[in-house]
Amino acid sequence: MAAAQKVAGFIGLGNMGSLMARNMVNKGYQLVVYDVSKSVTDKFVSQGGASAASSPSQLAEMCADKRANAILSMVPEGKHMREVYLGSDGVLKGGPNKDTLLLDSSTIDIDSAQLVHKEAAKKGFSFLDCPVSGAVPAAKAATLTFMVGGDKEKYELAKEVLQPMGQKFFHCGPVGAGLTAKICNNMMLAISMIGTSETLNLGIRMGLDKNLLTEILSVSSGRSWSVDTYNPVPGVKPNVPASNDYKDGFGTALITKDLGLAQHEATKSKSATPLGSISHQIYRTMCAQGYGIKDFSVIYKILSNDKQSLDD
Repeated sequence: MAAAQKVAGFIGLGNMGSLMARNMVNKGYQLVVYDVSKSVTDKFVSQGGASAASSPSQLAEMCADKRANAILSMVPEGKHMREVYLGSDGVLKGGPNKDTLLLDSSTIDIDSAQLVHKEAAKKGFSFLDCPVSGAVPAAKAATLTFMVGGDKEKYELAKEVLQPMGQKFFHCGPVGAGLTAKICNNMMLAISMIGTSETLNLGIRMGLDKNLLTEILSVSSGRSWSVDTYNPVPGVKPNVPASNDYKDGFGTALITKDLGLAQHEATKSKSATPLGSISHQIYRTMCAQGYGIKDFSVIYKILSNDKQSLDD
């Protein structure tokens, strides 16, 4: 891709989106950005490599003028994504170029992605769902895994746009298939984090050193990402939320939302997910107790009954 062609729009500059967008800038992209928070948008623009739009429709217009390769979005829920693309001031109202890919990396309900795909197709636009795995550490390091749903030829074009942010890319099938893979992955993640936290709490209470137990689990049959990469015990891994008072990670409220999506799809497909259901209830209870903004690995602190530093 020629340097002059490396232009894209980016909507949603939260914990994940801001890091993803910054990696695009660092890899030579000129961005047009928008976030519902003007101060967040202004802060990103002040760091260089981007210009601000006042709405998704204006962003689409600016991208059309710059002949952008893609418009990307990273927002919390399906209702936000629908508003971004289909709202009265949405992307499709702004009229991007027909060859501008619409790439959504949000973890949302499959129905919303398929609706936007349908409406975008009516106007000649290509929409793909491109959810990610790896959380904030991978977003910082540009090593995200992208699970993509959409036309295979468009996937190859989308992959080139996504390269500055990721390391692994999978074409999962038609629109919605990327989200199916992501929802399944996050259900596994939620379940494993509870199991990891139970296991580490048990061993530590029985007198094992937390670092020794983590090292053993990391090379044994109980190994998981929750153990060796995103460990929930404070002080074991220096650059994870557990070592930062469970801040700036994957919020408990967000994984609770994702588990709700999994349960919705499980009901539709008549799939038995007993551990997914129990995990959903555990995280919903955590949200009700005020831990929604904490990283989901805070389950370890709750299980260990260590309330220190949990109350802001």
